[in-house]
Amino acid sequence: MSGMTVQLNKKRGSSEDPQLAIFGSSPAFAEQLHVGRPNIGNRERFLERMNDILDRRWLSNRGEYVIELERRICDLIGVRNCVLVCNGTIGLELLIRALGLRGEVIVPSFTFVATAHALQWQEITPVFADIDPRTHCIDPQAVESVITPRTTGIIGVHTWGRPCAIDALAEIARRRNLRLMFDAAHAFYCSSGQRMIGAFGEAEVFSFHATKLMNTFEGGAIVTDNDELAEKLRLMQNFGFRGYDRVIYLGINGKMSEVSAAMGLTNLESLEEIVACNRSNYQAYAEHLAGIAGIQLLRLDGADRSNYQYVVTTVADDSALTRDELVEVLHAENVMARRYFHPGVHRMEPYRSYFPHAHLLLPATEQVCRQVLVLPTGTAMGAQDIARVCQLIKTALDNARAVRKRLAETKAATP
Repeated sequence: MSGMTVQLNKKRGSSEDPQLAIFGSSPAFAEQLHVGRPNIGNRERFLERMNDILDRRWLSNRGEYVIELERRICDLIGVRNCVLVCNGTIGLELLIRALGLRGEVIVPSFTFVATAHALQWQEITPVFADIDPRTHCIDPQAVESVITPRTTGIIGVHTWGRPCAIDALAEIARRRNLRLMFDAAHAFYCSSGQRMIGAFGEAEVFSFHATKLMNTFEGGAIVTDNDELAEKLRLMQNFGFRGYDRVIYLGINGKMSEVSAAMGLTNLESLEEIVACNRSNYQAYAEHLAGIAGIQLLRLDGADRSNYQYVVTTVADDSALTRDELVEVLHAENVMARRYFHPGVHRMEPYRSYFPHAHLLLPATEQVCRQVLVLPTGTAMGAQDIARVCQLIKTALDNARAVRKRLAETKAATP
C-alpha cells in the first residue's frame, strides 16, 4: 500500500447521508492522490550521479550523461538519432521549424494545448480534426476532410500512449505530399505492434515532464532515423553552433542539462518496475470498476505495448451523475481526478476567438471532452487505495439524487 493513508469515514451528517466528504464526513484520504504524481527511481543511484556532476563541474552543454541517455534511448526504441531537449514543447517547436512547416498544420483538439501552441507560436495555423471516440486519437477521415491548399503537415498525437492510426496518416501524408510528425508525449516505452513508438513518421517528440512515465524533472527528446534532420535539430537547439566559436545556423537554447539527464538515466533503470506497478494498478481498476453503471474504462489493445501511465474512464451522458459532478465528489475526498483535456483546445484562447464555430466540426471531441475522467495511478498508489477510489465512485452513483442535491446546495451557498 502507498504512503497515502486511507481513513475510515466518521459520519458527521445525518444518518441518511451517504458516507462522503461532501456530506461532512472526513475525506477518504489524508493526503491528495494526484494524476501524474512523479515516479522516482533509485534515489541513491541518482545522488551518486549528482555528486559526479558536481565533482566534474560539467553541468550543461552536452555532457556525458546527456550523451549516454541519448544513446540508451536510441537503443531502446531502435532509431539512429535522439536529440534531448529542455522540454517537450521546445522539442515540438524545433521539429516543426526543422521540417519547414508553414501555413496550416492539422492536429487534434483533444490534446494538451502545447501541441497547438507550438504551431501558433510560430504563426502557423493549427487546423483541428476530429478524433475517433473509441481511441481518443485523431481520425484519418477527419484529417482528409480538412486538408486545404495551405496545408503543409499533420501532427498525430498518441493519446494516453495508444498509437494513433499511423499507417492511415502516413498514407494520407504520402498521397497529399504533407510532412508527418508525431507528438508522443504520452507514449514513451509504448509500441505499435512490435515496433516502438518513436520510430514513425519523419520524427517523434517525447515529453519527460515530471508527470510522465519517465521524467527528467523537466525535459523531452526528438527521435528520428533521418540523419540530416537530426543534424539540423542539434544545431537549432544549441544556438546554431558547430564547434567552439563557429555559428552556422539559426538556433535557440533548447539543451537538456546534465542534472536532468542523470534523473532520466536513473528512471530509465527503473522503467520495468514502474510499468509493472502501473499495469497492476490498471488491472485493479478494471476489476473494481466492472459493473458500475455509466463508467467505462478505456481498454487497451493487447497487440501493443503500453506503459499504463494513464487510467482513463468515460462517464456516460446518461450516467446517474455527470463527469463534472463526480469530479467534485472525488476532489472532496482528496482524489484529484482530472478532466483531460477539458474543454478541448478549440475552446481555449486564442483558438476560441480564431475559430468560434470549431465545435460544430468536432462532435467526437466535444463528447470525449465532456465524458473523460482520468484517475490517479503510479508508484505512489496501492491496491487498497484503488479499491477505495472505486468504492467512492460507486457510493456517489448509488446515491446520485442526494449527491446532486448536496452539490447544488453547496454551490448556492458559495458567495
